[in-house]
Amino acid sequence: MTVDARNHLRKPEDMKTNVTFSSGGLAVAGILFTPDGHAGHRSPAVVVSHPGGGVKEQTASVYAERLARAGFAALVFDAAYQGESAGEPRGLENPFQRAEDVKSAVSFLTTRDDLDPDRIGALGICASGGFVPYAAQTDHRIRAVATVSAVDLGHAFREGLGRTQRPEVLQALLDQAGAARTAEARGEAPWLVPWIPAGAEELPADATRQVRETWEYYRTPRGHHPRAVQGWVLRSIDQIAQYDSYAMIGRISPRPLLMIIGSEAESGYVSREAIERAAEPKELFVIDGATHVDLYDKDEYVTPAVARLAAFFGEHM
Repeated sequence: MTVDARNHLRKPEDMKTNVTFSSGGLAVAGILFTPDGHAGHRSPAVVVSHPGGGVKEQTASVYAERLARAGFAALVFDAAYQGESAGEPRGLENPFQRAEDVKSAVSFLTTRDDLDPDRIGALGICASGGFVPYAAQTDHRIRAVATVSAVDLGHAFREGLGRTQRPEVLQALLDQAGAARTAEARGEAPWLVPWIPAGAEELPADATRQVRETWEYYRTPRGHHPRAVQGWVLRSIDQIAQYDSYAMIGRISPRPLLMIIGSEAESGYVSREAIERAAEPKELFVIDGATHVDLYDKDEYVTPAVARLAAFFGEHM
């Protein structure tokens, strides 16, 4: 599939349509990016799922807009309980609901007359790089699966990024989750935990580069959005802790899997290990010099990532 040069002349607002679909009985808010010149035939489509703590207007839309310019319809959406989507308590981070959101997004795309239900792929970024493969393991309507800077949220909370977390940390969090559930049952407000500190001065002295870059993306004009990073509900941890993104990743086969990482990403081992566990056809695509967060929005790294994604989806859908 080649890029239609006319797409470069379109304004982003001309490519976008606000949409709503249902996921587990909840109204999910989305934006559908459409390619130019698709009237009269059914376009291939890609579901693009946002990072944990993010919203659809951030890096997910960066990739969706560029995929639309490459000839694909691309659907971004706020996870249930987050952003503009419905669900209480606000900020609940339920991995199983997140996977259901991906499947429901696919269902929505199959109902549209302008899209081809037999040519639907999915892309997950950061935590959604776990949710999307997890959903695709059992949803065969997803014809091609891709990730960018993937993270397994269950692994991250159980062991810490880089497996540096002491076991007692998770045990303490689970104790707190139980207490939080009891408190909610008694009528108290949900306990919220910030994804990242509000101010740079609150970052721990030993914060990793990825933590500092994540703060910069979400807390400065670079990527800040008022609906993002408003905290996650503490009792989510007892659902996150029992979730494993890649336990059955081999079931994606014979559909193709592409995982994209930066060569300098502290999270890179997650994708490397997932690719080892996956069955063919599979590919690990490494972008030289990029960190985990560089791939969210920096043009010099997003451009080669999208080029590979467009070629991948074009070949397999």
